[in-house]
Amino acid sequence: MQGEQNFSAEGGCACGGVRYRMTSRPLFVHCCHCRWCQRESGAAFALNALIEADRVKVLKGAPAPAAIPSHSGKGQEFYRCRECQIALWSHYAGMGAKVDFIRVGTLDNPALLAPDIHIFTSAKQPWVTLEGSAPAVAEYYSKKDFWPAASLERWRVLEG
Repeated sequence: MQGEQNFSAEGGCACGGVRYRMTSRPLFVHCCHCRWCQRESGAAFALNALIEADRVKVLKGAPAPAAIPSHSGKGQEFYRCRECQIALWSHYAGMGAKVDFIRVGTLDNPALLAPDIHIFTSAKQPWVTLEGSAPAVAEYYSKKDFWPAASLERWRVLEG
């Protein structure tokens, strides 16, 4: 696997109107199995790479924000292509615009980012089997229990 400093990945929407580049490895990758993510994605889970927003460079186009309700009641903001409406990333209440939750499926090579953890597996579809080395938790988790030290340090910098 590439280290943080020499990692780069590009992605975009379906119509090509928006292109972006992640300039470093993400902090962590969530595979969320909650019912809310199932509804939003139209699939059995959502796969999101958490990364500092200043490490995501828009190369083409201007994604449009859309306010979306969330299970927490605090809402979230999706960033979509203005033409094809593909959701590229989102911001959640906690860190807001400081952290992009990149939709891994929008990467040109989504195989670059396997999940680091499966969350909310209590709501996982019964036909989804979890194999591999990524831990799985019934609900959410504490970062200090699962994140690598370098990601925790990057998070501390974000918190200011």
